[in-house]
Formats: sequence, structure tokens, C-alpha cells
Amino acid sequence: MMHIRQYIVRGMPLKQYRDDQQSRQALVDTLVELGNKNLNKGTSGNVSASTSKGMLITPTGVAPELLRAEHIVHMSLDGRVDKGQLTPSSEWQMHADVYRGKPEVSAVVHCHSPYATILACARKEIPAMHYMVAAAGGYGIPLAGYATFGSKALSAANLEALSDSLACLLANHGQLTVGVDLESALKLAELVEEQAHCYWGTLSIGGPVLLEKEEMDEVLAAFVSYGQQEKRVDLVPGNKFD
Repeated sequence: MMHIRQYIVRGMPLKQYRDDQQSRQALVDTLVELGNKNLNKGTSGNVSASTSKGMLITPTGVAPELLRAEHIVHMSLDGRVDKGQLTPSSEWQMHADVYRGKPEVSAVVHCHSPYATILACARKEIPAMHYMVAAAGGYGIPLAGYATFGSKALSAANLEALSDSLACLLANHGQLTVGVDLESALKLAELVEEQAHCYWGTLSIGGPVLLEKEEMDEVLAAFVSYGQQEKRVDLVPGNKFD
């Protein structure tokens, strides 16, 4: 199996976020989209993006419809927050440890999407029952062990589950995804929920037929060259493509 770092950086540049209005608004938009896509409800879930001096992260207890760019918190990875800012998400440690442990990513999305949370509460990882689990970079979507929300133990369990994956389920909690930017992390969260729904459905009819390791190896290899990669395709009349 390819190293996860090779998978995630395949033609996808790492987004450089700054502590500015544009980056802060991107976090707001991502959290709102989680609700629009039925991946989150209320004040649960959190979103972050790394910066040169730490990270931007959504504040605790602020509903998406009330969230504004100025509410986004900029903090160091060791937990220091400048005066005058709101209190960051209670799960900031989990985000900070991802950036320390996985320098190839610059965004984290955590949500309580319905089907992923159902499986997490049943403590079931998502196996290789559909080839699209490879979008997370491995042979399935792993399950991180249970720990209290916001704890260092949860952060450690999450980081272990992400050792060879871009996504994981958090036992009795929800799901978490990482990406080279907020857009890719959000898209992966959608895919995890889709795969969770599919797996949940197969369990009601006797369970899925799993793909063999050799079959998943072929899928993972194919995913390295899937999509437009680094090439920019201008979809305008008159363009010719090989």
C-alpha cells in the first residue's frame, strides 16, 4: 500500500491559510455547509485550518447561523489564545495534534453526521465493502477508540486511527476528516457519510461482500492518477483535449 502522504499530495498543493478575513470566512462557510449537507446539527462539530503560527478554529457553543468571521479563533498549537477572542472549540487539542502529527494536511473537519455516528456508536469501522473507501487513503475507514470529548486521550486515539488514513470514525461520537484544504476535508466528510450509509444498509440484509486486499490495492493505485491532478482544464468551447 502506498504511504498515505504520497496519496494525499498527489497533485494537490497544500493550502496556506492566514489569520485574515478570507481564511476566517472559509471556516464559517465550511461549518455552515456541514449543516446544509445534513452532516451536522446545532453547535456540535468543529472545523479548523493550520496557519504559520498555529491554527484557526471555530469557537465553542456558537451556532453556524450566528457565526461570523470575527468569531473564528486564532491560537497556537499548544493552546495559547490571544486576549479578546472567543473560547475555542473544546476539541482544539484534537485539531492541534493532527497538525503536529500530519504536516501534509492543512484542514480538519469534525462532525456528527447521522450514519457515521450510528456506526461509531456501534463501534464499527467501515470495511472495504465499496471501492470508494479508498478515497480516505486505505483499505477502509478506521474506528478510533472511545475517550471523553475534548480530552488528550481522544486526541491520541484519533491520531492513531489517522496513521494510515485521511478519515476515521470516533467511537460513540462521530467522524473526522483531514485534507490539504477545507474543501477537500469537507468533501471527504460527505463521502464518509455516504459510505457509512451504504454499510449500514448492507448490515440489514446480511452484511456486505468485502473486496479482497488485492482488489483494493488496484483501486488505491488507480486513485493516484484519478481526476484532473495538477492540470487546469478550461472547459470552454473550442478547447481540444487528448
